[in-house]
Amino acid sequence: MSKVRNVLFIMCDQLRADHLGCARHPTLQTPNLDRLAAQGVRFENAFVQSGVCGPSRMSYYTGRYVLSHGATWNRVPLSVHEWTIGDYLKPAGLAAVLAGKTHMVPDIEAMERLELDGGSALAALIRQGGFRPIDRYDGHSPPGRESGYADYLRAKGYVSKDPWSDYVIAAEGADGEILSGWQMRNARLPARVREEDSETAYMTDQAIRFIESQGEAPWFLHLSYVKPHWPYMAPAPYHAMYGPNQALPVNRSPAELEDQHPVLAAYRRQEECVNFSRDETIAAVRPTYMGLISQLDAHLGRILALLERSGRLADTLIVFTSDHGDFLGDHWLGEKEIFYDEAIRVPLIIVDPDTASAGTRGQVDSHLVEAIDVLPTCLDALGLPIPTHRLEGRSLLPLLRGTAPGSWRDFVISELDYSFREARLILNRGPRECRAFMLRTERWKYVLWQGFRPQLFDLLDDPFELSDRGDDPGLARVQAELHEQLFAWMRVRENRTTASDAYVEARTARHKDHGIYYGVW
Repeated sequence: MSKVRNVLFIMCDQLRADHLGCARHPTLQTPNLDRLAAQGVRFENAFVQSGVCGPSRMSYYTGRYVLSHGATWNRVPLSVHEWTIGDYLKPAGLAAVLAGKTHMVPDIEAMERLELDGGSALAALIRQGGFRPIDRYDGHSPPGRESGYADYLRAKGYVSKDPWSDYVIAAEGADGEILSGWQMRNARLPARVREEDSETAYMTDQAIRFIESQGEAPWFLHLSYVKPHWPYMAPAPYHAMYGPNQALPVNRSPAELEDQHPVLAAYRRQEECVNFSRDETIAAVRPTYMGLISQLDAHLGRILALLERSGRLADTLIVFTSDHGDFLGDHWLGEKEIFYDEAIRVPLIIVDPDTASAGTRGQVDSHLVEAIDVLPTCLDALGLPIPTHRLEGRSLLPLLRGTAPGSWRDFVISELDYSFREARLILNRGPRECRAFMLRTERWKYVLWQGFRPQLFDLLDDPFELSDRGDDPGLARVQAELHEQLFAWMRVRENRTTASDAYVEARTARHKDHGIYYGVW
């Protein structure tokens, strides 16, 4: 029987896989995450199902690809029929508790149709994506009614109608004027909020209080930080912890701007990409981004210390990951979304307290894994069933416990619906003409763009993805094989979610048992 009684599922927002000390970043200090990696397994080839917050998180929470759950962008509701983490935990008497961000948008239209729009406990749960929030805070805008952060700030003396805009993401100029963190030129200045009152510190406090309140009772906590996502504004001393010379070199080439793929060319005309093509923007933002990560690491140290003091390290599965990465100027891009590894490869560290994982502690695993693997891994560790007619991910527990199956997946999938973006208008596309799918193997990355030529990268010869060979006739056979792999993947999505395979097996060719004798001579 597994030792796992609790799960701590930690997610950062917009954290790149290469921005950890244990991932060989030459200067970034993340001692607590490095310690976590030493106690567990770091999966170096972990990929998200979308480089956008909302669809990526919905894949984490449902264990399903974006094509299956349908919430393709941040403002697209998750269908009310989709099961999320809380639904799978319910039979074990566990609640999925939330501290932080989910980007969940409820399917209000379906809730009204099903008369679930009242004030029932079930309706409240569905509105939160199956989570029971102790403090839901999606960040990147003034805190709403679901979070106590704004009131907390006012109680701490930050007197303002909007203390988030005036203190958390603001700095002071030389003459005392308030400078907004929305303007990246101010990223090197310290935020007006004290470090102990910052977003990261506040949400860590909520998590600590919850864990302490549980005592010996089992729990599942999703601690979801809004950092290091923009606005890139860090409190002192983290704003000045690193300098531009300590950041990774920018991964871009002038050749990328020649004969550009039409969608990439359109993206590079968007404001964030235009500004991230400037050296001064990169020099201002990258050090602050690193400082925000070191701040996160310090507060994770507080939680690890609590787990150690309370004995919870011995029975808690810890998952640390991110919803996607951040370009920070790589490939002449800002933000995320496009299928380069900087955006879709994420950190994934899992610590399994069970002694069966003793032989893998400290290892770096190179298997291709996906965000949708997290949910079945948690269920497996807790000894709960994994309904494969709904869940499309695979449990990583065999990899953690040294009993890896003989076969593993050969590729990972990521998806994009850019219909909400300015790039669609630049390209004069309709909302239904903006889908893209990426299939990445160990060697190749193939991107199918609706209405445009595909992209193809040879990751063996071009690991930094600087040479798009999607129109290379010499690779037509490779491209055709990858295209067929993608089409084969599309054909086997788990869309029959209302009946399990066992249900089908029990009813196959059994019509005569029900008095139905069609076709008899």
